[in-house]
Parts: sequence; C-alpha cells; structure tokens
Amino acid sequence: MSAKIIDGKAVAAKIKANLKLQIADLTSKGKTPGLAVVIVGDNPSSRKYVNMKKRACAELGVYSEEHSLSRDSTQSELLCLIDDLNQNPRIHGILVQLPLPSHLNEGQVIERIAPSKDVDGFHPISVGKLMIGIPGFISCTPAGVMELIKETGVSIEGKECVVIGRSNIVGKPQAILLLREHGTVTICHSRTPDLAACCRRADILIAAVGKPELIKGDMIKPGAVVIDVGTSVNAEGKLVGDVHFDSVSKVAGWLTPVPGGVGPMTIAMLMKNTVESALNF
Repeated sequence: MSAKIIDGKAVAAKIKANLKLQIADLTSKGKTPGLAVVIVGDNPSSRKYVNMKKRACAELGVYSEEHSLSRDSTQSELLCLIDDLNQNPRIHGILVQLPLPSHLNEGQVIERIAPSKDVDGFHPISVGKLMIGIPGFISCTPAGVMELIKETGVSIEGKECVVIGRSNIVGKPQAILLLREHGTVTICHSRTPDLAACCRRADILIAAVGKPELIKGDMIKPGAVVIDVGTSVNAEGKLVGDVHFDSVSKVAGWLTPVPGGVGPMTIAMLMKNTVESALNF
C-alpha cells in the first residue's frame, strides 16, 4: 500500500480563492478586513510565521498591521498595545505571536484580546464556546486539520480517532472538533503507557507533539488517515514532522507531508477567521 498524499497547499489555495472573493465584496462595500499581528522579540521562527501571515494578507487583500516590540518590553506595554488594537475600528483580528519571552504572562495577554477579535481562537471565551458547541472562533491549526480530513472523503462519524498531544493550541481543541463529528476520540501524551498500541487502533491519527519522526510505520493501522501537525529539525538539519514519512506512507491510506500539509492550512484558517470577524462587525 502507498498512502495518498493530502496536499495542504492545494486545499489552502481553494479556501483562499473563496476568501478573496468575499474580501473583494466586503471592500467594495467599504469594509476591508483588518488583521494586527504583534511580535515581541526577535525569535527567528516567530519572525518567519509573522512574515507568512503578512504575505497571506497582501495576497488576499486583507489590511494588516505589524506591531514589533523589543524583547525587553514590559507586560504593561504589551497590554496597552492590545487595548489600543481592541478599540481600533480598522482591526477585526488580533494575533499575538507565541511564544512570548519568559518574563511575560502569556495567559494574561491572551485574555486581554477582545473575544470578538480573537481570530487565533485562544481566548477562554472562544475555548468555552468550542467546548459547548456555540459558534465562535476555532483555533486555526485544528480547524485546518478538520478540512484536510474532509478532503479525503473519509467520514469521521464512528471512527476511532487518536490525537497525540494535549496542548491548548492543538491537541485539546482537536479532540473536541473530532467529537463534534461523532468520532470516538482518544488523547495520548507523554504519560500514555503504550502509545504504539493506541496508534494501531486509529482510523484517523493526528500527531501533534513536536517530537521528530516519533510515529513509525509499525504503529499505523493499514489504510488509516494520518495527519502530521509537527514540525521539527532532525539530526541532519532537515525539516520533518512527528511522523516518519517513508515508513508510514507504506501503511497509511492518507498522509500529510511536512512541509506542505498542515502549515498552509493554519494560515488559510487564520484568514478565514479574520473575514468572519469583519462580517460580524
């Protein structure tokens, strides 16, 4: 068996093409969606992600602002900036690039963003809405993963779904989204005693732990849908995911590559959330 590759770039391109039409229509009516991105410090990975988001805004016609603060900025300075952006009528979405320098309180920063502009879907109100099934902003990476699963044509209903990772950004919201679609969900993590056995039960496996090539082919149920959220650099300096691509591709039915799988979808769903925010203002 050779897995079919789920092309995240192609799926993201379809979503962005539809968004571009919506944005043009909104702009013609005098309301251009606006996104503010806040970056603190000079983390190279953070800078890379911020630049990608800015390019997506330019591509689709979204108004964007970058607010770059020095690494030694205070909590008060950052919160004051967020307060200003909350009040800015041109801005419909606020994104604070994570991680923040260690002296800053990340939770307090996320809670300061107005829930109506929380296009990252990290605010406790957004998370609560997701938990109880009320419409609201959904974290961009889990939302993108759901679109990739749907692209395969495989129904989630009744399937054994395994999520590896329990972060607030991916693992936990991913599990809730799968439950929404009537999947039977198991969350695995560093304390799971037999990870391989859990993985072998999965009709749909989502790896989101950030451990390079942790998931090998002998851990995969034949024909499973495997979504690789991880991005790491291996010992050879190559960008890889949590999944060992070569061995898993021989067993899985569907598989996302790294890069070119989940990454483009995260950006596309951020743009989608920004447009939805503008529609609601």
